[in-house]
Amino acid sequence: MPRKGYNEGCLAAHALDLIGDRWALLVLRELMLGPKRFGALKGGLPGIATNVLTQRLGDLESAGLLTRRTLPPPASVQVYDLTAAGRDTRGIIDALCVWGVRQPGHDPRKFISPTALMLSMGAMVAPPAAGQSQMAFVMGADCFATTLSPQGFDARPCADGPPRDMPTLVTVNANVMAAVVYGPAPLTQVQAQGLVTLSGDLDPSQRFLDAFELRR
Repeated sequence: MPRKGYNEGCLAAHALDLIGDRWALLVLRELMLGPKRFGALKGGLPGIATNVLTQRLGDLESAGLLTRRTLPPPASVQVYDLTAAGRDTRGIIDALCVWGVRQPGHDPRKFISPTALMLSMGAMVAPPAAGQSQMAFVMGADCFATTLSPQGFDARPCADGPPRDMPTLVTVNANVMAAVVYGPAPLTQVQAQGLVTLSGDLDPSQRFLDAFELRR
């Protein structure tokens, strides 16, 4: 059956025709930092049914927002990757984070994917006036090498493990890491509680984390 649309000339309605279906924008979110296999996408969206994810991927591909490709050997697996138009939705996701944090009812105990946490940190960062620092974040099977600078916060997947020249925060999942990043407790306290392990110097790592706050 043909997909329903708003049948309006409004540009906002046109955008919603492309990304307004349930889960569509969150599928784009999970691909924002790099390509993923179907199973990895499903892992970042535990509430989505498999058939719905398949449908959304097809819809977004038809809309020109993502593409399928096969990784070269030895991987030789199919992944989904954003097109330039798909990557351009980053500003929409950032704006939703900034708007959503001001609205009542947000429950940080609910599931958050590692990619979603990295994107929220990019939206919630207060960049330093000068200088650049780096940190790797490891949450289960997910690893991100990040940079904090006056230009903001940049996160990139590190498939081969965290770079050895970066301080590294390691924890079991993104919800625990979110509490470490945004929570009021200092890093020494969450370390003592066993919530996170740190490889690197404490003081610069604490200054790095102090750049992020859920500003309401």
